[in-house]
Amino acid sequence: MRARASSCKTLKSAGWWFDLSTSFERDMTSPQPTTLPLGAPLLTAADWIQRARQHGLTLWECQSLMLKALTQAQGNRAWLYTHDQICLSQQQSEAFWADVQRRLDHVPLAYITHENCFYGLTLQVDERVLDPRSDTETLVDWALEILHQKIEVSTHSLQSSTSIGNAKNQTLRVVDLGCGSGAIALALKAHAPSVEVWAVDSSPGALALCEHNAKSLGLTLTLQESNWLEALGSTRFELIVSNPPYIAPGDPHLAKLGHEPVSALVSADGGMADIRRIAKTALEHLQPQGWLLLEHGHDQSERVQSTLAQWGYLNIHTRPDLAGIPRCTGAQRPNMA
Repeated sequence: MRARASSCKTLKSAGWWFDLSTSFERDMTSPQPTTLPLGAPLLTAADWIQRARQHGLTLWECQSLMLKALTQAQGNRAWLYTHDQICLSQQQSEAFWADVQRRLDHVPLAYITHENCFYGLTLQVDERVLDPRSDTETLVDWALEILHQKIEVSTHSLQSSTSIGNAKNQTLRVVDLGCGSGAIALALKAHAPSVEVWAVDSSPGALALCEHNAKSLGLTLTLQESNWLEALGSTRFELIVSNPPYIAPGDPHLAKLGHEPVSALVSADGGMADIRRIAKTALEHLQPQGWLLLEHGHDQSERVQSTLAQWGYLNIHTRPDLAGIPRCTGAQRPNMA
């Protein structure tokens, strides 16, 4: 597996993501603030953070909200440790406590701070797209592994062809279906810059945000508005990746995901409708022996494998995320015309 050189990833491996995930599952019966508990004299940043933690937020969440209230960059946590005795103004205090209330109402932290870190990239995130999760980095790891293998083979083939005077340079092409903020597509482009990366979404708002993130990071994507592969014509790819909607309608977990776009979360047929549609139509858009990688729910791996087998895919297998939960299933298109 490729090492992920990233300060964001280092923080996750240190355990903050588990802390954040735990807070997301907090019991809604825990005490929640209804009015601003002003102190006299004015409270310090450390005081406000302590009060927010007493209501159930994690230290990471409190620090993120405090940095926002003090108009500091989210990566500036070292500054906060050395300035935690600064007194907040009335306006700063009210802004901080309003954000605390929003987080206690299960608004994703990224929607409040307007950014998230994914695979070492800082992305703008808002209500138009899903908040990128660290689980999805498993999909990126696998995709990059495939791409780098194909790049190595392609480079070797090009060198061999050149030696006999028959050089042919072929650009590898990959598409991220349902790109949202562009997290997956941009991570692939950042770590495999020679690859032509497409980002596809049916939402104009999502594509606009993806384009913004690409420009901010200085990365080039091919953007396409499409309902999965419908508008891609005869274009073929060496790799198709997707984190599609896979939660079943009525799933109890949806109660705590009410601030995120339902269309990016829920799929009919027990959460399998979009996965099955992609598996079927991807055959027409994959190069021979091209790969399809799909993220899915913790209990869906067998159903996804069965779907891929039904359509004739080969080398079907599933990989777990960092928590050991079956998270992604992939397979190759048969080597046919």
